[in-house]
Amino acid sequence: MPLTGALVLVWVYLENDGNAHVMQAFTKGALWGIIPSILFFAVVLICLKKEAPLPVLLAASSMIWLAAAVVHQWMTR
Repeated sequence: MPLTGALVLVWVYLENDGNAHVMQAFTKGALWGIIPSILFFAVVLICLKKEAPLPVLLAASSMIWLAAAVVHQWMTR
Protein backbone atom coordinates (compact mmCIF):
# COMPACT_ATOMS: atom_id res chain seq x y z
CA MET A 1 0.00 0.00 0.00
CA PRO A 2 2.72 2.59 0.68
CA LEU A 3 4.09 2.07 -2.83
CA THR A 4 0.66 2.67 -4.33
CA GLY A 5 0.18 5.74 -2.12
CA ALA A 6 3.54 7.15 -3.20
CA LEU A 7 2.74 6.60 -6.87
CA VAL A 8 -0.64 8.28 -6.50
CA LEU A 9 0.97 11.23 -4.68
CA VAL A 10 3.35 11.69 -7.61
CA TRP A 11 0.42 11.47 -10.03
CA VAL A 12 -1.67 13.97 -8.03
CA TYR A 13 1.35 16.29 -7.81
CA LEU A 14 1.97 16.19 -11.54
CA GLU A 15 -1.71 16.53 -12.49
CA ASN A 16 -2.24 19.53 -10.20
CA ASP A 17 1.06 21.41 -10.66
CA GLY A 18 2.12 20.62 -7.08
CA ASN A 19 -0.99 22.16 -5.51
CA ALA A 20 -0.49 21.43 -1.80
CA HIS A 21 -4.22 21.76 -1.03
CA VAL A 22 -5.15 19.02 -3.48
CA MET A 23 -2.41 16.77 -2.11
CA GLN A 24 -3.55 17.46 1.47
CA ALA A 25 -7.11 16.52 0.58
CA PHE A 26 -5.94 13.29 -1.04
CA THR A 27 -3.76 12.43 1.96
CA LYS A 28 -6.56 13.13 4.44
CA GLY A 29 -8.92 10.93 2.43
CA ALA A 30 -6.34 8.15 2.27
CA LEU A 31 -5.77 8.28 6.03
CA TRP A 32 -9.49 8.08 6.76
CA GLY A 33 -9.82 5.38 4.11
CA ILE A 34 -7.50 3.09 6.03
CA ILE A 35 -10.11 2.66 8.77
CA PRO A 36 -12.55 0.55 6.68
CA SER A 37 -9.65 -1.69 5.61
CA ILE A 38 -8.53 -2.16 9.22
CA LEU A 39 -12.08 -3.09 10.20
CA PHE A 40 -12.27 -5.56 7.30
CA PHE A 41 -9.16 -7.40 8.45
CA ALA A 42 -10.19 -7.24 12.11
CA VAL A 43 -13.43 -9.06 11.25
CA VAL A 44 -11.47 -11.55 9.13
CA LEU A 45 -9.22 -12.27 12.11
CA ILE A 46 -12.17 -12.69 14.48
CA CYS A 47 -13.91 -15.04 12.04
CA LEU A 48 -10.74 -17.07 11.56
CA LYS A 49 -10.32 -17.43 15.32
CA LYS A 50 -13.90 -18.73 15.49
CA GLU A 51 -13.16 -21.05 12.56
CA ALA A 52 -15.97 -19.57 10.46
CA PRO A 53 -16.34 -20.92 6.92
CA LEU A 54 -14.85 -18.79 4.15
CA PRO A 55 -18.23 -17.60 2.74
CA VAL A 56 -19.30 -16.39 6.21
CA LEU A 57 -15.91 -14.75 6.77
CA LEU A 58 -16.07 -12.92 3.43
CA ALA A 59 -19.70 -11.87 3.88
CA ALA A 60 -19.18 -10.54 7.41
CA SER A 61 -15.96 -8.69 6.64
CA SER A 62 -17.36 -7.25 3.40
CA MET A 63 -20.50 -5.97 5.15
CA ILE A 64 -18.39 -4.27 7.83
CA TRP A 65 -16.10 -2.79 5.18
CA LEU A 66 -19.06 -1.52 3.14
CA ALA A 67 -20.69 0.10 6.18
CA ALA A 68 -17.39 1.73 7.17
CA ALA A 69 -16.81 2.90 3.59
CA VAL A 70 -20.25 4.54 3.49
CA VAL A 71 -19.53 6.32 6.77
CA HIS A 72 -16.10 7.32 5.42
CA GLN A 73 -17.66 8.86 2.30
CA TRP A 74 -20.24 10.69 4.38
CA MET A 75 -17.60 12.09 6.76
CA THR A 76 -15.24 13.29 4.02
CA ARG A 77 -17.85 15.37 2.22
